[in-house]
This record gives sequence, C-alpha cells and structure tokens, in this order.
Amino acid sequence: MGFDGFVDQIMDLVDVRTEMTLRGYRRIETLGALSRRIGAASGKSTNIEGVTREKRWGGNGPLLAGGVARLGMRTTYVGAVGREGDHRTLDPVFEPFASLCERVVPIAAPGRTDAMEFSDGKLMVNHCGPVQDVTWERIVGVVGLDAMREAVGRADLLGIVNWSLLGGVNGIWRGLIDGVLARAPSRPSVFIDLSDPAKRTDEDLREGLALLGEMNGTAPVTLGLNLAEAERLCGLSAVSMGGARMAERVVAMATGLLSVLGLSCVVIHPREGAGAATATGEAAWFDGPLTRAPKISTGAGDHFNAGFAAARVAGLDLEQSLAAGTAVSGAYVRDGGGPDLARLCAFLRDLPEPE
Repeated sequence: MGFDGFVDQIMDLVDVRTEMTLRGYRRIETLGALSRRIGAASGKSTNIEGVTREKRWGGNGPLLAGGVARLGMRTTYVGAVGREGDHRTLDPVFEPFASLCERVVPIAAPGRTDAMEFSDGKLMVNHCGPVQDVTWERIVGVVGLDAMREAVGRADLLGIVNWSLLGGVNGIWRGLIDGVLARAPSRPSVFIDLSDPAKRTDEDLREGLALLGEMNGTAPVTLGLNLAEAERLCGLSAVSMGGARMAERVVAMATGLLSVLGLSCVVIHPREGAGAATATGEAAWFDGPLTRAPKISTGAGDHFNAGFAAARVAGLDLEQSLAAGTAVSGAYVRDGGGPDLARLCAFLRDLPEPE
C-alpha cells in the first residue's frame, strides 16, 4: 500500500459559545449552515472558531492500509509517514498505525489535514507541501527497485491512493507499469482511489485514467469512487447518470465507466450504500447501514475501500464484497476505529437498518 500520509486534526466549527470552556459550544451543524455563514460575510468579514477534537494519523493510504491490516492481511506500507527533517524515520504519530502493519517504510514527511465534520458531510482542508516529495525516484531511492519488485510480486493486493493531492502519482503508476508489474511473476489485484479530483483539470484526469487503462493490461485494476467523483468522471466520459433510484443510478454509472475506461472493476460508494460492475459482466448494489450520528466520518470511504478490496482478494462475490465494504465503513463510523475480522462478522450478522 502507498504512498501518502497526513496528520488529521478532527475539528468542529463553533456556532455559539455557551460558556468559555473547551467543550462549551454548539457546533455549526451542517455544511449548508456553514455556507450561509460564509455567504453572509461577503463584503464584510467573519471569524469562525475551530475546536480540535482529536489529532490522529491519517491519509488515504494509511487509512486503507490500516483497514486491511485490521482484517488480517499482512500489510507493507510505503509512504509519507516520516519525521520532518528525517524522512526515513517514522513520525511518532504513526506508531499506532505501524503496529498494525508487517512493515512500514517512511519516504517523506506527512502533510496535514484540518477535517471539519458536520452532520451532512465534511470539509477537509489539506496542507500538501511535504507529500509532493513522494515520487517514483524517491521510492526507488529509499526502497530499491528489486525490493519493490519482490514485494509486489508476492502481494495479493496493491493499493495506490490519493492521486488528487500527490503530483508524483502518475510517475509512480508509470514506474510500476514499466519496472514492476510487467516483470512480476504473479500480478496482484490493484486498487486505485483518486481521492476527490475536484481541483484537478480535465486534462489531468484524462492522462491519469489513460494510465490506469494501460495498467489494467498488466494487472487487474479496480477504481473506487465516491458519488461526487463518479459524477465528475461520468461528465468527463459522456456516461449517462440517469436512474430514478440511487441504486439504479450508481450501478448504471459503474457499468458505463467500466466500459469507457477499460478497467476490471469500478465501485461507487455513496452514503446510502455501494454499487459496482466488473469486466466479467457482474453488477450489484448493496444498501449500506447509514447512520445519522457517526462518531467519526473522516476516513469512512477509505474503510469502505479496505473492506471491499480485502473481500475481493479473499474470493467473495461482488454483492458480498459490497456488503463487506459497507459494513467495515459502518462499523468504523460507529466505533471511531476500524473493525477487526470478528467485529466485521458480528456487524454483518446483525446489520443495522439504514437510518
């Protein structure tokens, strides 16, 4: 797994102070309310107080890797989890993450994310300077090309996430295609998450997606998307976004994108559940255990990805894999941490009804 790393500050934004203590406030409850607050300040100014509830290790790659590791997969992580000024030494904030993995190789310092959570979504402000050091040249320089070939060659799953915030990912994909996957004695399943490409141009997206199509010729590629990402790619690729019901709409988008992009699987996970389509002709939807009162929402998509990807390499069918993904995510947002295999099985046996 690789290759990013962020330190996440989980935050509330203050609406009203009830008293001048750490927890003496009512938060801005929705993104809509925040939008109105900011809009009302146009031509004037405003001050919005942030309260940090928790500081934890994060980043799409570490959250995905931690998710599959908790489910019992022996996991190697390479990425931006090093100390500032000493990128080959693990940053102490990532020590709990490293304890989950078989091996962690720091190659750069982490970025920082201010993750502001609301009842209807979240707003993440990313500070990405350090993670731009994550390049194919840095990976080869720290890990070694032969070591990368050996690690990938014995892997069931290769996860590469956060294309949107790391400028070096296209080069990493190219390096893996030409220098690793084409030479590997066995080919792992590859899981890709673009991680909110809203700020990237259409040209950037087309270039990245073309590389994924090329990668799929060397190893089967699954592309994971949330609803906003799927809609962006459908608009870019002229894929229909019709369908009255969410399930019909998502499966139609996954099927259309699969055909256009030339991948092995496309999976889309809105808040209501998840749908997917595969190159072998399978298509499925699963209603997720949506909760209106999550303990945490930052990382929910990464934990869906962990459950889905782990289930696929374990040989579960498409609907079962969607069930596993939504259950890992559902348990995570309720517990405030990723489930192990026993917790996942118990959660699936008594799956909560969507709220």
